[in-house]
Amino acid sequence: MSKQTTMKVRERGIRIGSLPTGENNCITDVADVRVGQVTLDKPLAKGEYAATGVTAILPHAGNPFREKVAAASYVINGFGKTTGLIQLDELGVLESPIMLTNTFSVPAATEGALRWLLESTPEIGETTGTVNIVTGECNDSRLNSIRELSVTSAHAKQAIETASIEPVEEGAVGAGKGMVCFGYKGGIGTSSRLINREEPSDVFTIGCLVLSNFGARDDFAAERYMKEVTIVQPNAPKPADGSIIIVLATDAPLDNRQLKRIAKRAGVGLARTGSHYSNGSGDIVIAFSTAHKFPHDQPDAKENVQLLRDSHPVMNQLFQGAAEVTEEAILNSLSQAVDTTGRNGTTVYQAPFS
Repeated sequence: MSKQTTMKVRERGIRIGSLPTGENNCITDVADVRVGQVTLDKPLAKGEYAATGVTAILPHAGNPFREKVAAASYVINGFGKTTGLIQLDELGVLESPIMLTNTFSVPAATEGALRWLLESTPEIGETTGTVNIVTGECNDSRLNSIRELSVTSAHAKQAIETASIEPVEEGAVGAGKGMVCFGYKGGIGTSSRLINREEPSDVFTIGCLVLSNFGARDDFAAERYMKEVTIVQPNAPKPADGSIIIVLATDAPLDNRQLKRIAKRAGVGLARTGSHYSNGSGDIVIAFSTAHKFPHDQPDAKENVQLLRDSHPVMNQLFQGAAEVTEEAILNSLSQAVDTTGRNGTTVYQAPFS
């Protein structure tokens, strides 16, 4: 098999966990969740190179400000430059697309999401309050000329406007174009699991999308996934702490407290791949539930919401699912990526899955 073959790890015979996957083993298996991406891959002036992009995750097809969803975040290690997580945790709701990009493009991606919401929601900042944009980042400067600020607000808007329920393209795409994971080419990866309730025909879905950019070659628990682990590739990047953004989506009826509990279990999947949450690593989880939409303009003082009981066995399955989808999404980000050349002629190679 050519090292440039791209496929999900399950197609390579690697099985993660015991829970069944959704139809496409993708975050968009959670009904109505949408993902859009814009990839920049081009030489710039004076030998610089744009190997970067934007990925947008939308909780549903409607206006996320007018119809918010329950959400929470969990910071595994806080070396990151996110926006919006303070208010997200304070109020327990998501009211914007979740934007992913490189470190220096957080302002541009945030502005793009803001402009998109202002155009579609004229009451923001006029007859109602402001809006909280959630943006996450990883540093892609090994392959991307990050100081050139190639990502613009227009790219962010385009990612939102092209978001769909189709299976997500993975690997060196969108925000993942220039990312490196365990010294191999990383980027965007996704996975999903089905959680059986008491009725066999009635299930919950939990999905994950990661932006992987962490770990040294020696950290990778490769022996768990590959038959041959002694392959040495040329021009291997020097070890770096790196980062990962993990986005979890589910249609299970959970509040923000329960979502934070789910988000913590993503760290189990991250650790299984070999991460030890390095000192300079931004390891951040954002989780949301699509089970209930909270209208921005709600005249009633009370909100009627059904929630899972913490003591019900399905909660443990959701914990298990969060760990499994995170681990598999990281592996898919490696397995789906291709050899990528960026600034200064640097090439980062695909992980040598058998």
